[in-house]
Amino acid sequence: MASLLIDERPDRLVVTLDRPEKRNAIDADLVAELHAVCAELEAKPKLLLLTGGADGIFAGGADIAQLRERRRADALAAINQGLFARILKLPLPTIAAVDGPALGGGAELSYACDLRICTDRAFFGQPEARLGILAGAGATYRLPRLIGEGLAKDLLFTGRRMAADEALRSGLVSRVVAPSELLATAHGILDEIAKSSMLALRLTKLAVDAPEGAHPHIELASQAVLFEDEEKYQRMTAFLERKKS
Repeated sequence: MASLLIDERPDRLVVTLDRPEKRNAIDADLVAELHAVCAELEAKPKLLLLTGGADGIFAGGADIAQLRERRRADALAAINQGLFARILKLPLPTIAAVDGPALGGGAELSYACDLRICTDRAFFGQPEARLGILAGAGATYRLPRLIGEGLAKDLLFTGRRMAADEALRSGLVSRVVAPSELLATAHGILDEIAKSSMLALRLTKLAVDAPEGAHPHIELASQAVLFEDEEKYQRMTAFLERKKS
């Protein structure tokens, strides 16, 4: 791949955005390559770690030169929105490890992940209105769910940048670490997640992301599946035996 670095491990896929000369701006080629990653994770579910590399940049937004030339039909094609929705629906948990700027489409890419951690020099922002457009790849509905409607509107209307400490206070990120600790921290979180049943994780994610009103039904059906899963018996038996000893 020309725009991504892929590190495949037994339980996870580490995907690094690799367009440093363009500040990892999201262009058509990057979108296509991330769709290919999604196809692989849909066929062979694994955990996903998405990062921007070691240059202090997560993603500086969409490629403005390409964006300027897009017309009505391009907007209706949901180019970035369709990709980010696909990332959100990946079977197993995903984490975005953010260093430096996550702006515009870059910020929306991080919102599509289940978890976000960042460095103390990271910042998030939605400058779209200042460019004459809106944040059209998920921020208008995903960001309010993550940090609340009032604060989301503040960011969307003003275009201001949210620094790492505010992102932590607002719940947008769960950890803030030094740049040198970012990837180790992300892998540590995934290591903890990987201790769980993959089926339980997959069904938990479905339940959490279910539309309002569907939750009780999704939870009941998912729990019914898990109660019949052999791994449930094995894990609970091991727990009870450890408790005896």
